[in-house]
Amino acid sequence: MAVQLLILALFLLVVPVLAGSIFARTDRGSGSLLFRWVSGQFLLWMGFQLICVPLILRERSFGNVSALFLGYTAALALLASAAEIRRLARGASLPAWSLGRFFRGRQPVEAALWLLFWGLFLFQMVQAVRLAYADGDDAYYVAVSVLTEESGTMYQRIPYTGLTTGLDTRHSLAPFPLWISFLSRVSGMRTVSVAQVVLPLVLIAMAYAVFGLLGRRLFPEKGWKLPLFMLFVELGVIFGDYSIYTVENFMIARSRQGKAALGSIVLPFLFLVLLGLLKKLQEKEKIPPSMYLLLGAAAVSACLCSTLGALIVCMGVGIVGILGAVSYKRPGVLAPMALSCLPCVCYALLYLFLEG
Repeated sequence: MAVQLLILALFLLVVPVLAGSIFARTDRGSGSLLFRWVSGQFLLWMGFQLICVPLILRERSFGNVSALFLGYTAALALLASAAEIRRLARGASLPAWSLGRFFRGRQPVEAALWLLFWGLFLFQMVQAVRLAYADGDDAYYVAVSVLTEESGTMYQRIPYTGLTTGLDTRHSLAPFPLWISFLSRVSGMRTVSVAQVVLPLVLIAMAYAVFGLLGRRLFPEKGWKLPLFMLFVELGVIFGDYSIYTVENFMIARSRQGKAALGSIVLPFLFLVLLGLLKKLQEKEKIPPSMYLLLGAAAVSACLCSTLGALIVCMGVGIVGILGAVSYKRPGVLAPMALSCLPCVCYALLYLFLEG
């Protein structure tokens, strides 16, 4: 069990942080551990989506997907390591974080708010594991993860019975359950345990990390505003579970499902990237290519989570791009923003073709 958890920590924490160093100079605060972790995970999700979908449609085995994604992960880690070594050679410092350093120099009210936030956060982490339960949709999504890992086939078995069937084209374009199968295969842990015990801890923490990054963007000055914002977010999540259809329910109780990651992690992070892009347009700064790459990674990750993500991302990026180009007289941003959404357009057209 200890070895399995270490392997999962490597793929869910260490490798994403390492991969996220590619975006260390994208924007203000992009060198922090939180930003590296989240952005690196999006880069990994993008790779999994681009590798997995073509092999699903060609009805190849899941072993091929696992081998190719392992290669992609290793290549990405090596590239990020080389970029980090080069950055350190130029005099940059590694991001550091410790609990003592976090609270040092803070005012009593601010420190009290942060302590309250972390206390409620730990409470949610414990409850996410202690009260893990099977949602109705798990009969499909978790079953798909289990069948894929055990049989080696992808979307060619009926999850309710295990019987062989034709390719499920409706769900195959958003293979988030297969990413869970990959984690189970490389770690050796049972797929159900990965989906219902390990992933909720990681994905809920990632959702709060995204909102923390958003809070830093909205409240850049140091003080009590950021912890108060995070506390209200937390209270909204805790008391927002009044229906099985709320975003809060998806985040806290159904985080293992792709549509939960879309609403709780991907779309807020996309909003964060677009907010940073508009800020650079307003200040007439040059937009680095890494920001467009990050925008594209978030867009493709939305497609990994849900087929609906392609439509939402294209609409959001299109509206922001047009408004930014007109308001700040920067029409040059339209082409790279449209290019970052091109995979989403392709997936949407492919969905219409397969379903038509």
